[in-house]
Amino acid sequence: MSESLAMLKDYVNYDTGGQNRGESTVLLHVTHSNLKARMFEIRLDRHMTVERVKEKLRGHTGTGGAFMHLTLLDYNGQVVADMFQDEVKLGYFSPQDGWTIHITDLDPHSLAANGGLEDVSLVKKYEISDEDYNKRENNFRKWKQDKMAADPSWTLAKEVKNNQDKKRMANDPTYVPEPAKERITDDEHLAELASGMKVGDRCEVTVGGKRGEVKFVGKIPAIAAGWWIGVQYDEPVGKNDGSVKGKQFFTCPPKFGGFLRPDKLKVGDYPEEDIFASDDDDDDTAAAAGGGEGAVTVS
Repeated sequence: MSESLAMLKDYVNYDTGGQNRGESTVLLHVTHSNLKARMFEIRLDRHMTVERVKEKLRGHTGTGGAFMHLTLLDYNGQVVADMFQDEVKLGYFSPQDGWTIHITDLDPHSLAANGGLEDVSLVKKYEISDEDYNKRENNFRKWKQDKMAADPSWTLAKEVKNNQDKKRMANDPTYVPEPAKERITDDEHLAELASGMKVGDRCEVTVGGKRGEVKFVGKIPAIAAGWWIGVQYDEPVGKNDGSVKGKQFFTCPPKFGGFLRPDKLKVGDYPEEDIFASDDDDDDTAAAAGGGEGAVTVS
């Protein structure tokens, strides 16, 4: 081993023999509804969004992010949170080393089902065209269409919740599921809150603390009835460039835009945060202004 390679190994392993980690790194185990294998200590960053976590876990499990439902479990296997909001950062759920992310595979025709990704003899070595796939009587597209026909407000998250509620009620007769949210049909939904917001206001999202500037206040029928707020975030933590389904409501760089209900954010004095600032700097400033802890005043 060359000297430079040895130095690199020493840096990565340092004095503990374990991999070097950043302050925001968390080591989480991963389990999967269709896989027997348990993946230990997957390195994730607390600044990653749930969507980015799904993208990383796809490489470990083969399940597409669109078909993943993530549940965070503590050391005892108790549910901490269902992570169904793709835009929320992992750190919001305060994960600890040794906790587990359980992946529920929502694809009824998943290749991982019944040992499909663990028993090599079961893997079919062929590709199917869209035309042939659509000819199949039971496929995911038809299953989804049937669900949407029965309930226009149906989502994969709602399907998971219903299934989990059934399991919890079977195990605990006293468990009462939270009522499902009703579909919003009122065109003036949250109009009063929206009236207190205007383009140019600084804002902060109540969940996750993302900050940005209000760029749009109005209705977007393509999403749902009621009022919406378009936000340009200070960092690339959004999901679009200010457009929805091909229609541009405001302009910003890709991944900087997002649309939220007025009750999901607050407007006010929310300046752009300095990512290089530290709490120590604030403490030093406060100490200088107040004379510091234990300071003596000489008259």
